Amino acid sequence: MSNHGKVALVTGGGQGIGRAIALRLAKDGFAVAVVDFNGETAKKVAEEINQSGGRAIAQLADVSDRDQVFSAVEAAKQQLGGFDVIVNNAGIAPTTLIEDITPEIVDKVYNINVKGVIWGIQAAVSAFKSLGHGGKIINACSQAGHVGNPELAIYSSSKFAVRGLTQTAARDLAPLGITVNGYCPGIVKTPMWEEIDRQVSKAAGKPVGYGTQEFAKNITLKRLSEPEDVAGCVSYLAGPDSDYMTGQSLLIDGGMVFN
Repeated sequence: MSNHGKVALVTGGGQGIGRAIALRLAKDGFAVAVVDFNGETAKKVAEEINQSGGRAIAQLADVSDRDQVFSAVEAAKQQLGGFDVIVNNAGIAPTTLIEDITPEIVDKVYNINVKGVIWGIQAAVSAFKSLGHGGKIINACSQAGHVGNPELAIYSSSKFAVRGLTQTAARDLAPLGITVNGYCPGIVKTPMWEEIDRQVSKAAGKPVGYGTQEFAKNITLKRLSEPEDVAGCVSYLAGPDSDYMTGQSLLIDGGMVFN
């Protein structure tokens, strides 16, 4: 495997898309640091990787805390013997009408979705420099970071910010041999989407499932995404076949947004 001996860290790796990414990167040959706000779920994913013949560690971290992110990256570097890829996957997506947005919602979403990415980028760059080589930074964006989604103003705006960070970081870090790219899922069968559906359906006075039906109307492939669909895209971004790509945010949404 071309990725054998390399180390990747995945934030939000304890469930949903993050779990699928961690499992896929382990299958690709990476040693994986599974980082999550929920230490138990991170531990379960790491155990799953280890039991299947891979190599993984679990780490508890809140990505909104810069020191915790730096500590997680340093621990991965020390315990797994290197550092090559970071996947800044952790994120939250509360639904809010424009007039219902509060300072608390803004702070919470931006602390995790935007600051968490910034701290991850910084920590990865520090690790790459200390090891004397470049690396790959991969950020979670969203189709909602390409087109504003109804009732997701703060989430959408945070993902537009991630796209901008990805482009700027790609330009700034290229001289160091570091590529920076993003992946932009659509509607993925995860606990986070189930919560979005519940909130949207409730706001519309409809039964659970209404939100999913409304959003799914715009999917060209006429099915919701599995987490593994997204993990395949991240696998490409983490591997050598994407070495000549930087500053891009790839849509993996079943055909919701066309550019």
